[in-house]
Parts: sequence; C-alpha cells; structure tokens
Amino acid sequence: MKKIAMLCGSLLILNLLFAQTASTTQPGCYPFPKTINVTGSAEMEVIPDEIYVQVDLREYKKKGEEKVDIEKIKTDFLGYCRTAGISEANISIASFDGYNMANIWRRRKKDPDLLASISYQVKFSSTKLIDDLVNLLDDQATNNFRITKATHSKIADYRKQLKIQAVKAAKEKALYLTEAVSEQLGQAIEITEPQESISSDVISSYYNNKNKGSNEIYYDGKGGYSVTDAGVDFRKIKLRFEVKALYALK
Repeated sequence: MKKIAMLCGSLLILNLLFAQTASTTQPGCYPFPKTINVTGSAEMEVIPDEIYVQVDLREYKKKGEEKVDIEKIKTDFLGYCRTAGISEANISIASFDGYNMANIWRRRKKDPDLLASISYQVKFSSTKLIDDLVNLLDDQATNNFRITKATHSKIADYRKQLKIQAVKAAKEKALYLTEAVSEQLGQAIEITEPQESISSDVISSYYNNKNKGSNEIYYDGKGGYSVTDAGVDFRKIKLRFEVKALYALK
C-alpha cells in the first residue's frame, strides 16, 4: 500500500508540473499581446574642422645641379608649415621610404641616384590653411598631397544628439500611429541602437588635381559625406541615424 500511495503521489506531482508548463506556454499568456514596431531617424550637417592630409616628399635632382637631399627638404617643409600658421603639434611622420634605413647606403653604392622620400601627416582646421601651404610647397620635392580623412572635433557629441533625437522621433511616430487605430501606447519593450560606421576616404589627390577642376569625394559608411570641387571649401558632412523601437499597446 505504501508503494502504491507513493506512486500515486508522484504521478500527481508530475501532472501538476505538466499543467503549469502548459499554462505558461499558451499564446494568451504572452505579457505583450499587442505591440507596435517603429523606426525613428534624425540627421544633421556639419562642416569638417579636422582635415588630415598626407604630404609625400622626395629627393630630386635638376639637370646640371646637385641633388637636393632629404634633410633640406624636411627642413624646408617644416618651415613652410610654420609660415602657413600650422602648429608642429599637428604634424607627424607617416612613413619613410629609403631614409635612415640600414640598406639605403648599400643600395646607393650601386645606384648613386637613388632618391629617398618621407611622408608627413598634417591636420588642418580649414581648406584655407591647405591652400596656404600648397602655395608655399616646393613643387619639385612634393610628390603627392592627399586628403586622407575629414571629420569634426565634436563628431561624437553630434552622434549622441542624433541618437537621442531618433529615439524621440520613434516614440512620436508610435504615438500618432496608435491613435490612428484608437489604441493607447504602452511601455517601451526594446530599442535597437544604430551601428556607428562613420569614416571618410578620398579618391583623388588634392595637390595634383588642384588646378584641374576635379572633384574629391568624402563619405561615411552610408554615403553621408559629400562631393566638393577642388579649390572650394568642403561641403557639410551629412550625419544620419535610424533606431528601431518596439512598444507595447495598452
């Protein structure tokens, strides 16, 4: 009898557990049976105040004259930067090519005309400063002058502001859509933050194309950067963010 009673008790407990599991998985027990999924967006335009330029310099030799070595070219370039009003804090070495390397001297024994080169990265706050420096540069020594990045010093703050505005826009949209179907908006269930993918690349050379009427293109991960004509100030950077939000309906 004791074994039978224990078996019956075990079966009763199992039945209660199965019943409880079944009740929690019924469709009507979902805590938010009615929801609305909306998307909010916000955008702004800003003028870049941080423009990064790579300047490639190379030794050269004019016919009938001695070669202008890399040390003189470096000294002259830094002097041009000071004249243009560019702080040394905004100048850094990007790369060397054949300068101050162990094998350069061995290579020059075989080829005395081997030319050393050096690349600098310079940060500008406006295109006017770029033009000022370009007008001072030694054309023979300047191999290339390329804009590599354009951004804004407060870009992180602008992204934060846009995300907040996008969330508010999503809620406003959810409100008028629920009113359109005679419902009331409930609590926010889920908000999906947009991925940050902002960068800038340039596909042409400023120095070599400055007087050819060419265009330079700047873009973020979603096409936010615009086209600017050479010799004209940068167009504004267009920033745009979208957020997805899920709300419950009362």
